[in-house]
Amino acid sequence: MLEVKKVSKSFGKRDVVKDISFHVQTGESFGLLGPNGAGKSTTISMICGLLSIDKGDIMVGGLPVSQKSMEVKRRIGIVPQEIALYPSMSARDNLIFWGKMYGLSGKEAKIRSLEVLEFIGLSNRGNDKIDTFSGGMKRRVNIGAALMHHPSLLIMDEPTVGIDPQSRNHILETVKQLNNEGMTVIYTSHYMEEVEYLCSRIGIIDHGEVIALGTKNELTNRIAGGTIIELTLQEMKEEFIEAVTILEEVEKVHSFPEELKMEIFVSDSHRVLGQLISLSTSYHCTVTSVDVKEPNLETLFLQLTGRTLRD
Repeated sequence: MLEVKKVSKSFGKRDVVKDISFHVQTGESFGLLGPNGAGKSTTISMICGLLSIDKGDIMVGGLPVSQKSMEVKRRIGIVPQEIALYPSMSARDNLIFWGKMYGLSGKEAKIRSLEVLEFIGLSNRGNDKIDTFSGGMKRRVNIGAALMHHPSLLIMDEPTVGIDPQSRNHILETVKQLNNEGMTVIYTSHYMEEVEYLCSRIGIIDHGEVIALGTKNELTNRIAGGTIIELTLQEMKEEFIEAVTILEEVEKVHSFPEELKMEIFVSDSHRVLGQLISLSTSYHCTVTSVDVKEPNLETLFLQLTGRTLRD
C-alpha cells in the first residue's frame, strides 16, 4: 500500500528527514513513533502530498505521490492532530462537507454521512453543532470525516490527545475494527500502549532517520540487557552514575536528574542489585525505591533515543 524510498526533506539548511525508507503492506496497521521534532509530521505530510519531496519517492497503492498527487489524495484519509471541523455546523453537515471535498456527490455524501455517524456511535447527535460536543466526540467526528470516501489508507496523527478514557477506548476499538475489516492504517501516538495494542509493525524515527523497524517482538529482542533496574534516589551525584556505568553487568544507563531516577540496563539483575546498593552507600546516595522491569517498547524507545515518547 505504501512504499517510502530513500526520502529526504530539508528546510533551508536544516535536514528534517534524511534518506528514510520503509513500507506498509495492504491491510497492515503500522505504528510510526518518534519524539517531538523527529520528522514524523514532515514524513506524513509528504505521504499525503502536502509537502514536496526533495529526494527519493513515495508510492501509495502503486502511484507516485510526486506525479499523481490528486489521485493519491483520493486514496488517503487523514485524521490530523488538530480538530479539522466547523464548530458552528452540525456533525452531519461537517461530514457531508468533507465528503464532497473528497469528491462524493451531494446524494452520496448524505447517505454516507448517516453510515459514518452510526459507525462512530453518534447517530443520535448528528444534527447537533460541533461546538456542543465534548473533546472525545469531536475526535470521533474528526475520524468520521476521514472515512467518508472509503479510503484505502487511513493516516491517524495522535487521534486521542486530550480526551477522556471512555472516548479514547471507543477510538481505539474503532481503529481496531477498521483494520480488521482490511483498511491499511498508519498510526502515530505519544501513548506507547496504544501502538502496542493496535499495530502489527512499528517504525521509530529520530533526528529524521528510521532507527528501528519491525514487529514488537523483533524490536524488543534488540534491547541491550535482559532487565531494567529503575532506581529512585534522594540525591543524584555524577560520580555515582559514572561508577554504575562501569559495572561489568551494566549495558547502558539513562539518568533523569529532575526526577532523581536512573534506568539501568543489565544482563543479570540479581548480581547487580547488591552492587548498586553498595555503591549508593559508598557515594552517600540514598536509594528510596527500586523497581525491576522487563523490557518493552517504551524501554527500547528510551534506549535508542535517550528520551521517552512524550518528550
